[in-house]
Amino acid sequence: MSKLVFANTHEWAKIEDNVATIGISDHAQHELGDLVFINLPAVGDTLTAGKAFCDVESVKAVSDVMAPISGKVIEVNEELESAPEAINEDAMGAWICKVEVTAVPDDLMDEAAYAEFIK
Repeated sequence: MSKLVFANTHEWAKIEDNVATIGISDHAQHELGDLVFINLPAVGDTLTAGKAFCDVESVKAVSDVMAPISGKVIEVNEELESAPEAINEDAMGAWICKVEVTAVPDDLMDEAAYAEFIK
């Protein structure tokens, strides 16, 4: 069974068993504008919920991407290195990394709560 959750810093995590797929929300990519570069984490990196784990560069600015959950990176979406605009095209489909989950914060929102949060 999978569970989709959002952080108040506009990242999402789709948690399936002990693995979370992480990306930035459609709201975040819209606010950032056209993405031109992403600095991906490395396989083996440890993520700590609420701490920056990579950054994205748009035509407007460079922004940190915060980890919505804690865990160890087991896979990165290397396609984003040559095509960061994929996040603009499909923020929920263009995941950044997959993580072996060690901790999930209590303050993450489901889709309905996040929709209210960004209104």
